[in-house]
Amino acid sequence: MCGIVGYIGPKNSLPILLEGLKRLEYRGYDSAGVALSHGGKILIRKRTGKVAELKAEIEKSDGLPVVHLGMGHTRWATHGEPNDVNAHPHLDCKGNIAVIHNGIIENYLAIKTKLILEGHIFKSATDTEVLAHLIEAIYAKSSNLFTAVSAALREVQGTYGLVVLSTMEPDKMIAARMGSPLIIGVGDGESFVAADAAAIIEHTRQVVYLNDGEVAEVTAKGFQTKTIFDISVDKEVEEVTFDLSQIERGGYEHFMMKEINEQPETIRNAMRGRLLVEEGDVKLGGLQHVMDKLVYAQRFIIIGCGTSWHAGLVGEYLLEHIARVRTEVEYASEFRYRNPVITKNDVVFLISQSGETADTLAAMREAKSKGATVLGIVNVVGSTIARESQGGVYVHAGPEIGVASTKAFTSQLTTLALITLMIARAKGMPTQDGRVLAKELDSIPAKVSSVLKNLESVRSIAEEFKGARNFLFLGRGSNFPVALEGALKLKEISYIHAEGYPAAEMKHGPIALIDEHMPVVFVVPKDSIYEKVISNVQEVKARKGRIIAIANEDDTEISRMADHVIRVPRTYGFFGPIINVIPLQLLAYYIAVARGCNVDQPRNLAKSVTVE
Repeated sequence: MCGIVGYIGPKNSLPILLEGLKRLEYRGYDSAGVALSHGGKILIRKRTGKVAELKAEIEKSDGLPVVHLGMGHTRWATHGEPNDVNAHPHLDCKGNIAVIHNGIIENYLAIKTKLILEGHIFKSATDTEVLAHLIEAIYAKSSNLFTAVSAALREVQGTYGLVVLSTMEPDKMIAARMGSPLIIGVGDGESFVAADAAAIIEHTRQVVYLNDGEVAEVTAKGFQTKTIFDISVDKEVEEVTFDLSQIERGGYEHFMMKEINEQPETIRNAMRGRLLVEEGDVKLGGLQHVMDKLVYAQRFIIIGCGTSWHAGLVGEYLLEHIARVRTEVEYASEFRYRNPVITKNDVVFLISQSGETADTLAAMREAKSKGATVLGIVNVVGSTIARESQGGVYVHAGPEIGVASTKAFTSQLTTLALITLMIARAKGMPTQDGRVLAKELDSIPAKVSSVLKNLESVRSIAEEFKGARNFLFLGRGSNFPVALEGALKLKEISYIHAEGYPAAEMKHGPIALIDEHMPVVFVVPKDSIYEKVISNVQEVKARKGRIIAIANEDDTEISRMADHVIRVPRTYGFFGPIINVIPLQLLAYYIAVARGCNVDQPRNLAKSVTVE
């Protein structure tokens, strides 16, 4: 959520800031701005709309001088509507201190009221502007920017990833983090600050990840880090491993389509070096030290939000059916607010693409405080969940730029299948049974590739249904979460109302909606409950619903009932969701394109949700 990039060094900062913000657009935003420290003044340019519009406005007006210290921000509105005034950066009363901020200051109103009584004048409706004025008030007493920022942050409650500039100390940036990711980039005689490595990878691969409660003074020569309570912290410089090409479209019209097509490779990457086909086993280095916990766990709890929650639902089927361990799936946003019953014999899996999801982080800390073993399933290397969990597995999907998750979801499903097989073998599954499952997992990437050859058939279906106002997605067993995910994808990027249901639940309410205008998508592979789903298909057909079926290649019966059939290869039932979701991703994509929607940056959404 939101984007931050800062630069100090010998180069002109503005092009670096604008290009960095462009690379962070996938995170979702509604306004953009920059602040440049130059000649004893802070120059601010900001506006609603896209980074390209901000850049064009700067170029057509007075332009800006060459400046060696600056910061930029893309805002996703929380406090105050999206407009030019509420856009970041924000200044103090005298225009000497500028702040950009991701997150939410929960006690901003009390601080603002106090500052107004002291004579401070506010221009925006944001919580962020409070930080600029609070730092101003403290700086007047301390005359030290680092000290003032640290003292201010001791007074605030909430989350932040922020950068501060001041005309009084024009040779530095102050960066701080609490619950919202922030990194420092280390260059040759230059330094960077960013919310995401994607913003600065063109300039440096050497980065430092700030932890919660840490503040850094960043200069062209390097950085110093302390906690907000003035305790020095030694930080390790790490290397970013992904390539710039992975965050570029590579000839595709949209990142989402690029990422859909990358799935044969990303699924393979999730298994690479881990799936031991001939042994019928799995080796996951990040879980070896907790194998006893996994084998003897009384209960698994899987926690996530949105698409990650759907992956967790599939994981529940996998773990209970194959590993035979009681498993529950929880919304991260609800978990800690109901005082959950957790014991030291529970193992909690946290699923998050970004590894920074605020609700999932809070759930992790709640579970850890109650003695559970907490393990992460994340995509972003070095993310907070990866660092704070007691172990875990990277899904290795690579940077996912499209806001609507695709390849991260199938990589999460693949990782859950690997975890399940590993636990099942450790609990006594025979080698031959493990080999059967391992071989089937190994075949999944090729089967996904075959689905991706049917793009035109999905595109034609999308063209027919692009004007629909509602969709119903139905599936049973482990394909019920696939129905949920298909509905979510359509909602996210096409803005068509869609609901996912267990197919048998249709007659407990949703059947009232079905008529000749209602498209109904069935996920109906030929598995053990195929006949049950076919009965549900017949019920929809009897009410003139328009049926789109995701069915196996050898299913001849479904063609007599469905208006449209999208074919997928057969696989072992509980691995089916990895394949069956692909046509639903494509359907959502093509409908959104046909409707002229912004596929990669859907309205109101953010890639990494770092606030509650």
